[in-house]
Amino acid sequence: MPPMLSAKRLNAYYGQAHILFDVALEAAAGEVVVLLGRNGAGKSTTLKALIGLVPPSAGEVVFCGERIDRLQPFQIARRGLGYVPEDRRIFTDLTVLENIEVGRQPARQGVPSWTLEKLYKLFPNLAETGDRPAAQMSGGEQQMLAIARTLMGNPACILLDEPSEGLAPVIVDQMAAAVLEMKSEGLSVLLSEQNLHFAAAVADRAYIIEKGRVRFNGTMAELDADDAVRSAHLAV
Repeated sequence: MPPMLSAKRLNAYYGQAHILFDVALEAAAGEVVVLLGRNGAGKSTTLKALIGLVPPSAGEVVFCGERIDRLQPFQIARRGLGYVPEDRRIFTDLTVLENIEVGRQPARQGVPSWTLEKLYKLFPNLAETGDRPAAQMSGGEQQMLAIARTLMGNPACILLDEPSEGLAPVIVDQMAAAVLEMKSEGLSVLLSEQNLHFAAAVADRAYIIEKGRVRFNGTMAELDADDAVRSAHLAV
């Protein structure tokens, strides 16, 4: 079976600066894949290239059997590729419920369908704050809200940029449980992370990116067994 999402020979620039060099990756249906690497390695840029926010200068991205690397971000989102940016981008002047409703898209055949009830079960904190302005939420609650809003679009695959960054340990645990629940629903999850403990708790496979190039591709068990790779590319 072909992967849900794949990229080949992906190159990207910020202005004249060459950031991604022939990046290749894939994620299967119902699989959790993590992009690991130090700050500035190119993890976030990879996600932005996949969703079209940083248009690739070369290479191809295939999602659900269709090339999407020349589409606009809104066209990619409508095809069922969800994206939660690192800075969350919630609407602070709207309530929690209004933020969630902004993301609503029709159900898709063969793709997990999310209702408000399912989202409240996934993130119980949101169920208690539906009428609260999003500006009054904690950072962890805002992260939950950003993910819930994206899930309301019924994506086939969701891209999460640093979902555990800056969160309290108890919220990180809730976030890990939520990612595993998404996986159990059959959703593909591709996330960027610096927290190796969080990644090990949720991911099936890992790619390590350093200076815009993929330096490792394997299972989490293979990464755990390779001290040299972890020391060379992930040690601070």
